Amino acid sequence: MSIQTSIQAKLESYPPSMQRVASAILAHPHTVLQSTISELARECSTSETSVVRFCRSIGFSGFAPFKLELAAELATETAQFGPSEHGADISAEDSLAEAVVKVARSEVLGIQETMAQLDIDAIERIADRIRSCGKVLLFGVGASGAAPRDFAQKLLRIGVTALDFTDAHDALVSAALLGQDDVAVVFSHSGTTREAVAVLRAARNAGALTIAVTNAADPPLAAHAEEVLPTAVRETTFRSGAMASRIAQLTVVDYLFVGIARKDFDATVEALRTTYDTVSALRDDR
Repeated sequence: MSIQTSIQAKLESYPPSMQRVASAILAHPHTVLQSTISELARECSTSETSVVRFCRSIGFSGFAPFKLELAAELATETAQFGPSEHGADISAEDSLAEAVVKVARSEVLGIQETMAQLDIDAIERIADRIRSCGKVLLFGVGASGAAPRDFAQKLLRIGVTALDFTDAHDALVSAALLGQDDVAVVFSHSGTTREAVAVLRAARNAGALTIAVTNAADPPLAAHAEEVLPTAVRETTFRSGAMASRIAQLTVVDYLFVGIARKDFDATVEALRTTYDTVSALRDDR
């Protein structure tokens, strides 16, 4: 995972002084490269010690090696996407073309970095369990609601019973009645959404296999998950990050679906063909 995405994942877990440093770096990474440690500390109303502590929290011995690695990362992103600060908010001054480029950068990097940290063994374990489970409960709130709906549709196409909920109360009721043969997959970009945590907790208490898909490094949601599938997305105020988080979550869904589908390839192909033929009878062009 890139430095900037690692910072984003840990942002909410930092104390206020380190959080100000992290936010300054995420907002203006190129500017930070031109700053001394004293200048950055003063800009963030904190101490040089806090800046060093922040650098150590993401694996660097100090500010100098952190800047060196960040410079290399920004140079790589500039070569790939052109000169711009990735994660910069879309502004009123941006043309439509510039806004589209910013969104595309967020989404492409989200997919790339999510894939780079993918745990294939975890995908394999989860795919095995879902393929043979009784039913799958899927839940997400707000922007994290698109991935569960998509996953439910995919699973139903191959004969896996999937329950997708948009109402937290309904999801909690269903989660409380799950059993040891069932699976619950909860999506939350922040990993702190109360409804998401409550649903996964209820599913865990009921004995189901619990899976969290989240962008945060160590969120409350993970405390109730037997398996955690991380996404890697940088959030922005304008919500292009939220757009990218949705794409990253959908990417994880695709990885899981492929893992599940290949467990019984012939049966999967037949199920997809049968359901396609059934639905195609309703199309107007027939």
